[in-house]
Amino acid sequence: MLRRLHSLPGLFAALFLIVLATSGAVLSLSPALERAVATVPPSGAASVAEVAARVLAQYPATEQIERLPSGAVLVYFSQDGNPAADIVDPLTGIRISAYEPSPIFAWIKDLHRSFLLDDIGRGAAGILALLMVVMCFSGTFLLAYRAGGWRHLFSPIRGTGSQRLHTQIARYAVLGLLVSSLTGVWMSAIRFELVTEAEEVEALFPEEVSGGTPTPVGTLNALRAVDLQDLHQLVFPFPDDPNDVYSLRTHQGSGYIDQETGELLSYSDYGSAASLQTFIVELHTGEAFWYVGLILGLAVLMVPVLSVTGVLIWWQRRRALPRLVGNTSAQSADTVILVGSETNTTWGFAKTLHDGLTAAGYHVHTAPMNRLEKQYRKARRLFILAATYGDGAAPASATQFLDKLAKVPDSAQLPWAVLGFGDRQFPSFCAFANEVTTVLRQRGWPQLLETELIDRQSAQTFERWAAALGNTINTPLTLRHVPLRRRTTALLLTEREDFGVEVLAPTSILRFHAAKRGGPLAALRRLLGWSGLPSFEAGDLVGILPPGSDIPRFYSLASASREGVLEICVRRQERGVCSSFLCSLQPEQSGQEVRAFIQYNPLFRPARGKQPVILIGAGTGIAPLVGFIRHNRSHKRSQHPMYLYWGGRSPQSDYLYERDLQSWLQDDRLTGLQTAFSRGGDRAYVQDKLKADAVQVRALLEQGGQVLVCGGRNMAADVAKAMDEILAPLSLSVAGLKAAGRYLEDTY
Repeated sequence: MLRRLHSLPGLFAALFLIVLATSGAVLSLSPALERAVATVPPSGAASVAEVAARVLAQYPATEQIERLPSGAVLVYFSQDGNPAADIVDPLTGIRISAYEPSPIFAWIKDLHRSFLLDDIGRGAAGILALLMVVMCFSGTFLLAYRAGGWRHLFSPIRGTGSQRLHTQIARYAVLGLLVSSLTGVWMSAIRFELVTEAEEVEALFPEEVSGGTPTPVGTLNALRAVDLQDLHQLVFPFPDDPNDVYSLRTHQGSGYIDQETGELLSYSDYGSAASLQTFIVELHTGEAFWYVGLILGLAVLMVPVLSVTGVLIWWQRRRALPRLVGNTSAQSADTVILVGSETNTTWGFAKTLHDGLTAAGYHVHTAPMNRLEKQYRKARRLFILAATYGDGAAPASATQFLDKLAKVPDSAQLPWAVLGFGDRQFPSFCAFANEVTTVLRQRGWPQLLETELIDRQSAQTFERWAAALGNTINTPLTLRHVPLRRRTTALLLTEREDFGVEVLAPTSILRFHAAKRGGPLAALRRLLGWSGLPSFEAGDLVGILPPGSDIPRFYSLASASREGVLEICVRRQERGVCSSFLCSLQPEQSGQEVRAFIQYNPLFRPARGKQPVILIGAGTGIAPLVGFIRHNRSHKRSQHPMYLYWGGRSPQSDYLYERDLQSWLQDDRLTGLQTAFSRGGDRAYVQDKLKADAVQVRALLEQGGQVLVCGGRNMAADVAKAMDEILAPLSLSVAGLKAAGRYLEDTY
């Protein structure tokens, strides 16, 4: 519901919102341009009387002086019988330039206010502003919901490139968008009398004036008491009419001044409601706060980007999710299937189960785990298909499931079965599915079937589980699952470096480019410099499908897509299907394209800022660490002091990236380097080097440093044990640093 509340208004109104936002961003420049040519004295530097005297000396035919919200001072006068206006220097009264409102800005203002359609367009603009308010609030709640709570609102975001770009921009633009849209809604409501307008209480015209000889304007006490910054408008009396008066309007109120005595004959304060209303208008237009106007203009200028990325996210989600035929509503279903998925592969299994149960006559409701209801009125059974993200965490569509489960009353319990999905090569294989199982058992919910764990999307294991489930619910289920195929990019190996043959650990650094395609579109892309690679950063994962298999193997990326190359480190494993395939490739070998896709890994990144970073790895675990160092350029304001601890077997045989590391030490991308080799004269492991540098490691962590570990899980366990010993004098632990987001692991 929350996602629909956020996405549907944007999808239907995207084009109009882009017009509204772009025109608003252009209009935000107007106050800043006015301010740029104006002379704006500080508060207390000039009174209205002094400015009026200076202007009158330069413009004897002055009719009116006005101070714009931007600070520019205008004089309106007659010249050869025609009205004219100039911007003047209030400290001298001398002309700065002619004041001629731009017809271009006037047209853009009409476009922004009403789409050039008068009241119909104004109404449409008001509705669009209201939709923007809804999207700002729903988007913020949606982000907190997906991140796992408000305290994680600014945590790294999972997802595709468009999802991450959309979220990052929205985080910083939402406050400006909310201010612009809320003030726009208020102004529209005033316009159409949906809200009672606060009227400015005007001063009454005086019944009696002195009627004597006018006194020089610079000596009038009432005007001397008003600071220039408070002035809105001063209208001069008609020449040769001693019974006329000065009409004064300030930001606080209005009044009339006797031109002989200089006395304030009448005055009326506008009132707080009217002042607030004026403030809202000036905040929306940026007229009184030119710098705020630029900030708001920059924020609304992000709307076109947010609109495009939002449409892309919606389209990608529609393409990724299977179409569920006959998906019964939550409160009408007798069977509920809840899905926890990070990359949408689990949804393919859910669809197969959904279709099989529907064909058997059940009324099935299938939804993400995050949409768990407090009660399903007609449901008789609950099936949970749950993948695991990272180091045992909930996947994207299940981050709120356990919190919601805790709020389900005991009276709403359902018989359940859990099916877990994962890869046994990772240490936290199906950890989230096991956690869900444990919680359901602790709550006393009746279990229909023992929890089954599926390794590497095994269709055979799934089909056996479905058959056992059918026996349990007395309904034969013969399901045939065809895995959903990920959209892949064709890669071609262009460069390789080989290591480790002498120590029986053959390892290669492989660099790929996108395979060239023919046709005019491909030629245009090459002409524009597009590499053809999907978007990725160092530390993300590439899933590679070996020939004859739809089961991907994942490798950490040592490069970013902006470099135009995809770089990984691969150690050839005995009987390893994918590693043997990759290590057998030769550069530019025809007919040897690699099918691959990107899986984003934003939770394994150096934190922002300049805090020290301790990088720890062994073997091919150096890949993402090298990527972090490579991009730690000295000209970046966010450069970190980086310290690398890396372990290999032999410095003569498998010292990966040796030349690069030495070069980065020279240009300060890398601050410190410690290597440990398990074979040779100085035999050591990476944890030994950490212990030897315990004093330095503690000092770096006391400075707010962060630790990133990549490599085999046994190595990571040994490093964690050593780090606990090192941290003990600081009353810190690896567990505590993990909880604070300062100790990250990417293990295999």
